[in-house]
Amino acid sequence: MVTLRLDGIGAGYGASRILSDITTPTFEAGEVVAVIGPNGAGKSTLFKRIAGLLPGPGAVWLQGAASALAICYMPQDTACNTALSVFEAVMLARKQGSSLRVSERDLVTVDETLAVLGIAALSARSVGDLSGGQRQLVGIAQALVRAPEILLMDEPTSALDLHRQVEVLSLVRRLAKERNMIILIALHDLNQVLRFSDQAMVIAEGGLHACGAVEHIVTPSLLKSVYQVEARIEACSRGQRHVIVDGMVPPTQVLAITA
Repeated sequence: MVTLRLDGIGAGYGASRILSDITTPTFEAGEVVAVIGPNGAGKSTLFKRIAGLLPGPGAVWLQGAASALAICYMPQDTACNTALSVFEAVMLARKQGSSLRVSERDLVTVDETLAVLGIAALSARSVGDLSGGQRQLVGIAQALVRAPEILLMDEPTSALDLHRQVEVLSLVRRLAKERNMIILIALHDLNQVLRFSDQAMVIAEGGLHACGAVEHIVTPSLLKSVYQVEARIEACSRGQRHVIVDGMVPPTQVLAITA
């Protein structure tokens, strides 16, 4: 089964260095890894570097990958050819990097993927006619239909309503286990991070601030140092841990924390 480890990787754009010296423990098949951190911290840059879309120092180590197409990257902007129907757009993603001849298995896989995401009824609709949330679901379908071993999802729920967010994140967690995938997913909702992920990577100030089991990473001290908020982590009546924000860290304390 596939494993993933980052060793001293960095990335940037031109002369601008965004990330430096990102080194992680080994992530195992079946794990969902939440990538968290403030806006502009470099989460999207990290995904592009892992996917090979940006150059940079260091190494991305894959072990046990079955093919050269093991990694699939789903960006925040999943816009595709708006002249295509939903079915055509997802099929085109399915055939990426292989023969364009469509098999019966390809047809079944696309149908099943659209069904599991609840968008089978959109199959014949033009992508250009869809809402932002519907296009985001099509983007998720385009990623899943390729059956990747490592899936990088950059804020895949940002345009979805609450019901769809829970639906998609529940699916992501289930597929990671069932398909022995490693899924790295950028999220801003830390309560969803606590509920749906196994590991957490915290990207802040151009580097890796922390990485490990989510219950050890998402803590009041992390929320204070990285997000500058006073917060508690408390369990609800069902035992699920939640972030409760009490307020912002006073500016004088922020200066002390970041000094």
